[in-house]
Amino acid sequence: MQRLMKWMEENFAPRLEAFTKNVWVDSIQEAIMVALPMIFIGSLITLVSILNDFIPGMPDLSPITTFSFGLLGIFIAFLTPYTVMQKKGHDKIKLIAGATGLSLFMMLLKPTFSDDGTVQFVLERFGPSGMVTALLVGAFVAVIFNVFNRFSFFKKNTTLPEFIKDWFDFLVPIALVLVIGWVLIYQLHFDMFSLIVDIFNPLQKISQTLIGFVLFNFIGVLLYSFGVSPWVMTPIFYSIWIPAIEQNASLVAQGLEPVNINTFETFFSGWVGVGGLGATLPLIVWFMFAKSKKLKSIGKATIVPSLFNINEPVIYGAPVAFNPILMIPMWINGIITPIIVYIVLDLGLVDIPSKVFQLWYTPIGISTYILTGFKGVVLLAIVLLQMFIVWFPFFKVYDKQELKKEQLAAAE
Repeated sequence: MQRLMKWMEENFAPRLEAFTKNVWVDSIQEAIMVALPMIFIGSLITLVSILNDFIPGMPDLSPITTFSFGLLGIFIAFLTPYTVMQKKGHDKIKLIAGATGLSLFMMLLKPTFSDDGTVQFVLERFGPSGMVTALLVGAFVAVIFNVFNRFSFFKKNTTLPEFIKDWFDFLVPIALVLVIGWVLIYQLHFDMFSLIVDIFNPLQKISQTLIGFVLFNFIGVLLYSFGVSPWVMTPIFYSIWIPAIEQNASLVAQGLEPVNINTFETFFSGWVGVGGLGATLPLIVWFMFAKSKKLKSIGKATIVPSLFNINEPVIYGAPVAFNPILMIPMWINGIITPIIVYIVLDLGLVDIPSKVFQLWYTPIGISTYILTGFKGVVLLAIVLLQMFIVWFPFFKVYDKQELKKEQLAAAE
């Protein structure tokens, strides 16, 4: 165990952190983070829609979701190349790069043109189902613009105004991007959107199996236990979660049952990430009853943020990260909890979440009830009991260890 810990601390974690600090990976993460408020709007509409049960004649607020969360693909197609150019210091071309990403994305949606001049798009392609396409489009546009950043038709000592130079120099990367899109869509007649969706379908299907669901959680928990923030997994997680919850909502709107268990809502608004990834809220509650002054003070200091699903203070403050005594129960919960949750939801004993609710800072229990009602709260009580039981013996060992340290320090 010690050899593994040393290797993870000295080799794996630094290399992974270096990878996530790469401009391209960091830009994709930031693009998604910037778009999160548009996702939150859909969650707020879900919250407000609860009033429909109590106030007759409430207006239909769904168009707000359609034109925020439902346009996620457009936002990502613009933000990805924009952010890459910004982080690379190419401020002059970041806006036009974003606009070009938007243009290519719209082209790849393969709209139909009528004789009367009207254009028809499939609305759902603008939103979460187009997120992966948008990310790939944004990365492709960023590569092209990065390559042509130093290209210019003009010599450095030209007397032409700067904006005239920029207009002509921008023509090459814009034309190249759009010509490639034109060839693919209108000459070779590829439906690139459908192709990309089909390529990623196996990953989506695997993620919705029991094994995929457990691995999804455990990989994030494992990385977190070695100090690597779960935000590094954002592009992968959200490319699975967002289309999945959108499909669930669409199925329910058609009078069908939701099918996707692996969603953000299941993880952080339902039952798995209780207090944050790794289910650390029960550990913090145990800390409140510790004999060690250090652990008791950590419990008091971290209980409030943990209630709002912010657990970085306890992960790095207890610490849980790189602490074998606390890492092991975190791993155990990272496997047992998703197994219980998946089986219960798959059997239909509790409703699979079908509403967009990504207000991750909503205290667990409240969000669980909003999504799945009383039966969901009962399941939460069951998994909480399991989590408390798993954490308890490891907490006692750690508490005893820290208390002994404090007693030795006091005796000196």
